[in-house]
Amino acid sequence: MKKDAPFDPRTTRFPYPEQTDQHYLVVKKDNGLVFDADYPYIDESKGFRFKRFWFRLVLILLVFPITYLRLGLKVKGKENLKKHREELKNGAITICNHVHLWDYLCISATLRPRWLRVLIWAPNIRGENGPAMRLFGGIPIPEHDLKATGACFKSVKEYIQSGGFLQIYPEGSMWEFYQPIRPFKDGPAYFSITANRPILPLAFSYRKPGWFKRLLHSPASFTLHIGEPIYPDPNLPYKEALEKLTKEAHDAVCSLAGIDPKESIYPPIFKHSKRVDYYTKEYGMGYKGSH
Repeated sequence: MKKDAPFDPRTTRFPYPEQTDQHYLVVKKDNGLVFDADYPYIDESKGFRFKRFWFRLVLILLVFPITYLRLGLKVKGKENLKKHREELKNGAITICNHVHLWDYLCISATLRPRWLRVLIWAPNIRGENGPAMRLFGGIPIPEHDLKATGACFKSVKEYIQSGGFLQIYPEGSMWEFYQPIRPFKDGPAYFSITANRPILPLAFSYRKPGWFKRLLHSPASFTLHIGEPIYPDPNLPYKEALEKLTKEAHDAVCSLAGIDPKESIYPPIFKHSKRVDYYTKEYGMGYKGSH
């Protein structure tokens, strides 16, 4: 089988911040939405469902085909979805490295006929693309309000337990075309343990772009890898189970992205959002290229 041509991540020029969970894209608009305990985090009203139906139709007929073309998307590991179909039919938490504004489109198109919901940074829902994000399945994460956070998490847990798929970006922010896997927050493990549902790891890796992608001035094409489900350990106390599952999830995403922590001079840190030195040394992450 012919291997993908490797992509050199040092060719990218993006303003990656010094904190690994920090955002660098600016949200230009604020519509003033308040995400409190009464906000419909999982909106199943008739009006919303009507708008969502037509929105999804446009996605299927137009947006998803353009996404495959625009990102040069290839998918590997689809057999894992079939292999674990019975385990996943009752709901799951999907996780992935967050490396493009359109990467959720890739994930959603790949996992169809399932429609995912995704936890999203609250300013994005208040911003210029907020209405589309909500119709797509976006759930704002409340800020500085414990009651609102409790209401949000309760709704999300019930959604997962009802058979839904919840997408979480555990790195906490989007860094375009970034190669290393940044440290994870423990949200996916929390929902996996409390809802008693598996984590399905996904990962994007990169390839040198073909002629069409070069015309669009894109530095790379994308490959989405689908792994096998990971389960919480029921024999451990909560905090230990949370720590173990977060590390296993991080290791799985690293492996899918082609990163071997054992061969790296600067091994990935699975849970530490402020540390930056492990990824700044010439991308020294044991990376062997896209596969």
